[in-house]
Amino acid sequence: MELVATARRESEIIRGEGEAERYKVFAEAYSKDPEFFSFYRSMQAYAKSLSGATTTFVLDPAWEFLKYFGRGAKDEVPPKQ
Repeated sequence: MELVATARRESEIIRGEGEAERYKVFAEAYSKDPEFFSFYRSMQAYAKSLSGATTTFVLDPAWEFLKYFGRGAKDEVPPKQ
């Protein structure tokens, strides 16, 4: 039992160190290019949100979530009147 407890403790320490490094890399990336970081995070959100085989979304094209989806970088959705 002591061996298992020690292994779990060490694995949690390693996992925590890895997560700390991950967040450090994200912070550095954000500070260098906030727009690219925003794009990257949006792509991750799209992948997670649309991953289901039967996922259906009915959204307003002006919604900020769709900022990078289906529009050119210079295209703007007109504001609602």
